[in-house]
This record gives sequence, C-alpha cells and structure tokens, in this order.
Amino acid sequence: MTDIKPQVNIDELMAELTSLAQISEAEPPVVTRVVFSEADLRARSYVKGLGQALGLTIHEDAVGNTFLRWIGTEPDLPPVATGSHIDAIPNAGAYDGTVGVLGGLEAIRSLQRAGFQPRRSIELVIFTSEEPTRFGIGCLGSRMMGSVMSPDHARSLRDKEGRSLDELRNAAGFTGDLKSVALNQGHYHAFVELHIEQGPLLERKGLDLGIVTHIAAPASLRVQIEGEGGHAGAMLMPDRHDALAAAAELILTLESAAKSTGAIDTVATVGVCEIFPGAVNSVPSRVRLETDIRDIDGHRRDAVIAQFEAAAAETAHRRGVQISFETVNADPPAACDTAILAAIHEAAAATGRGSKTMVSRAYHDSLFVARFAPVAMIFIPCRNGVSHRPDEYSSPEWIAAGVETLARTLTRLAQ
Repeated sequence: MTDIKPQVNIDELMAELTSLAQISEAEPPVVTRVVFSEADLRARSYVKGLGQALGLTIHEDAVGNTFLRWIGTEPDLPPVATGSHIDAIPNAGAYDGTVGVLGGLEAIRSLQRAGFQPRRSIELVIFTSEEPTRFGIGCLGSRMMGSVMSPDHARSLRDKEGRSLDELRNAAGFTGDLKSVALNQGHYHAFVELHIEQGPLLERKGLDLGIVTHIAAPASLRVQIEGEGGHAGAMLMPDRHDALAAAAELILTLESAAKSTGAIDTVATVGVCEIFPGAVNSVPSRVRLETDIRDIDGHRRDAVIAQFEAAAAETAHRRGVQISFETVNADPPAACDTAILAAIHEAAAATGRGSKTMVSRAYHDSLFVARFAPVAMIFIPCRNGVSHRPDEYSSPEWIAAGVETLARTLTRLAQ
C-alpha cells in the first residue's frame, strides 16, 4: 500500500472549532448546545455547510443522526466511518465531541488535499444527543442506530418540560419512521472515533495519542428511599425512619462495593441526591438517588450492582424504610476491533508521535456502534484532564496528532 501523507491544516481546523464554539445558548467561552435547541440546529447547519464545500453527500435520519459521505470508487462496499457529537451539556467547553466531528472532517479534507481516492466510501457521522441533558439518557442517536433502544422506548422519552421526542424532533425538521434509524449488522466496514481523553493520563505521561482497547460498560440506577418525616425536634431518635440517613448508608455502601472488586476499572458514583421536604427542621421522608456504575467487565459491574441491592435490602429492613430500584440503562462493554487497532498502531507510528493503549472509562457513541460494526477509538490529551467545563482545552499540536493519525487510519481501512 502506498503511504499517503495527509496534509492537515491545523489553523483552519482550530478556526472552525472556535466558530462552532460561538454557536451556544450561553455567552462564550461557555458552550451549551442541548439537542434540538436553536443552537444545536445552527451548529448542525454550520458543519453540513463545511461538508458540502468538500463535495460530501448528506443524509439525515428520523432522529437527526447526520451522515456526510465521501463517495469511494466502489460505493457498494460497506463504508468506513468516523465521527462523534456536537451537542453539549450546559456550561461545557469547545472540544468534547467536536474534535471528533470537525477533526473527522479535516481528516477527509487532508486526504483530498493529498490526492487520496478511497476505494470504500468514507462517512462522517454526527450523532444525535450523545449527552443526556434533554431526555436523561445519553447516546440517543447511536443507541437507536444499534437497536439498543426501541422506537417505542424512544417515543416514551420526555424532557423536563414534558415534551416528547416526537414533538421535538418533528419541530426540528427530523420526520419519518423511527424504525428506520436502526442500521443492519455490518453496515460499516469499520468505525473509528477521535475524542479528547477527558482524563489526565496522556498529558501526565507526555504522550499525544491514546489507542483505546476497551470501552467501559455503564449502568445507571434510580433509587427511591421512602421513610417517615416529622418535626426535627419532636421526633425522637429511637422512633425515626430517616430516609436521608438510609440514603447516606447506601452511598457509602456503593463506594465500598466498587472498591471491593480490587479493579482500577470499577467505578461507582452517586451524582444526584434529592431530599424531600428539604427543610432544616424536618426529618427527610423521601430521598431519590441517581447512581452511575461502570466497568470494562460487565459481569464484575453487575456483581457490584447485586452487592449494592443486597445491602440496600438489609438497610431497608434495619431502618424501617422502603427502598426501590429502577434501572435506567445497563449497557454491555465494548472491546475494540483488533484489525482496526492494528491500523491505528501503524498510523500512530507513521506520525512519529508517542502513544499508549488505554481504556475509555467514559462511554461514547462508539459503544453502541459496536453493536453493528467493528469499532475503535483514538484519544488525544486535554489539559489537566478537564472536560465538561468552559476551561476544557486541547492544544493544536495534540489535535493535529489525532487528526493525522485518524486520516492515516482511514486510508488503511478504506483501500
């Protein structure tokens, strides 16, 4: 295979990242782009305009997943794909997801500059609603593409104002049958996602590239604790069934269960604790927790959940409260494809940049694309590991390394 030297224009890419970051529901440098908002739709239009300038064909599905395709010489072959997301949680930064979308676009552009002509088509995907801000569940578009979420489940989704997915997508111009979103097994020959690490390891080690071998399996649980409220002065300690005291036990129990595996890749978090009635002189009668449990080993993660639920039953009995669980999602982990990993290793070596293999503890759209196609991921550093904040940052040098590695990988997969 003739080695193609991608001609990455990092100045042009950085300018595009800056322009995209200006499209926000908040004042810069804060980036907020909730799916189907006016800012989200303007951001989509901006990226589609860049794709049209490169001669890419554009298709949007019923939920808003957007596909920009560079037609290959054998267009009937399953294409090679890359991409990520451009929606952003409130008070976010300029690089999460967008590096994978605009970096993917620059990878295609750099190959066009170098005179490369792919045999397989190369497709850039903008996934709808990777962030859970609007509907409370992440990776909506890729879940539906991978048949992980059914159309009926999708239609049941509501935002905090009670608006349905159908109402919001139709208002945004994405109509059609939700059944059509799911893609067939083998739809893509390969999928490679470029992303900032969202952690500190690469920067600490002075490396420009992370080659992701596994993507962690996330599980989200909602936990409801029902106790008995009363006056903080009049209700005596022996008579109490304090929902918050029980919740405090559960939070520490979950932490202990995660640590008990002895595996560095097992993590558990209680990120939401809602207390009712929330008055300083009232014993809490009801608490709602939202938990996040992840591991690259699905069985080990599920064992943590089982240990947590068993301990909760004991706490409920001992404290005289009622505890119920709702599973929001419990997704399987993904192992990255060995052939794609080999291509990334070759590409990284060709750039002369330092790299290491690693796991992704955050989950990404690649996790759900893995349900119907071979996947892998390329990480680049972000300063101090910061993400989902306005001070999120990845340097031009890091981004250029990632884009060149992605472009070289695409040439190996698309020939």
